[in-house]
Amino acid sequence: MKVYYSEAHRKHEPPFEVFDGGLRTPYMENPDRMDRILKALRETDWAEVIEPQDFGLDPIYMVHDQDYVDFLASAWSEWLVSEAEDKSTLLPATFALRRHPQRPTSLLGRAGYHMMDLSACIVEGTYAAALASANCALSAAEAVSNGERSAFALCRPPGHHAGKDYAGGYCFINNASVAANWLSVKGKAALLDIDYHCGNGTQDIFYDRADVLTISIHADPHFEYPYYAGYADEVGSGSGLGFHKNFPLEKGTADTHYLAALGQALSHLLEFAPEHLVISAGMDIYANDPLGKIAVTTEGIREIGKQISALKLPTVIVMEGGYNNQALGRNIIEFLSPFT
Repeated sequence: MKVYYSEAHRKHEPPFEVFDGGLRTPYMENPDRMDRILKALRETDWAEVIEPQDFGLDPIYMVHDQDYVDFLASAWSEWLVSEAEDKSTLLPATFALRRHPQRPTSLLGRAGYHMMDLSACIVEGTYAAALASANCALSAAEAVSNGERSAFALCRPPGHHAGKDYAGGYCFINNASVAANWLSVKGKAALLDIDYHCGNGTQDIFYDRADVLTISIHADPHFEYPYYAGYADEVGSGSGLGFHKNFPLEKGTADTHYLAALGQALSHLLEFAPEHLVISAGMDIYANDPLGKIAVTTEGIREIGKQISALKLPTVIVMEGGYNNQALGRNIIEFLSPFT
């Protein structure tokens, strides 16, 4: 299996993030995650780790507003010449309620407009890392479009919380959406998100489109981040009505109930009959993940991979979340193995 990976992700290493209640804590979406996965991949006899190609900005502009991408590109240099006392990371204190807000011109105003929460920390290397991550997803998409059965984009930062014009949940560019949009030009594409958290950014990007089916299986937003998207009655709008599907899960969901939801999702996907499939692969569904409240085992993760692989669709697998670093390498190998 071709695995697309860039060392540029190490440029994005915020010194902290802010949890509920204002607690500063070490950044959980950290380079060690990739090191654990790479170590596990290199112990297999099927993983071929490859540097991604540079696809430029045009595929990114197809899913993200240019004003937002421009903000990501310039935010750090503007932050360095600002009057802020602590310049270790760019984090605003005021966020835009998405009820037809004005787009401010000041840096902190734009930061609050384009950032959803306090985990989307911007440091010097964030933009470069995010571009490289998107290029990993695009390179995997190109490989699959050229005949590979599957390819793995080892993306960091992850992407599925990034919407058309905002960052959030450790995500800046929506890698899986960029890949799915790129593939949609070649025929119908489907995007299945199995991360623990709802792929709100992906939902935002494709919500009114009929050429890309989006499905997300995730913790119920009644109790879990991102809280404001991911409900079962959100099914698309306009020409996209019926082309989005959410499967919210209860706390404590284990293998049996998760696989039942997956079965429904795959049936829905087969009705759409896509030519290509993109998977947002979050390993935070694992029972012992520090940010999760469902209980899928490593064996369950392998079964999820097995059932998706059985569709025999050309498949791009894009790395999203997963924060139990000790188990992360093992879990992603179990998920990927059925595709090899």
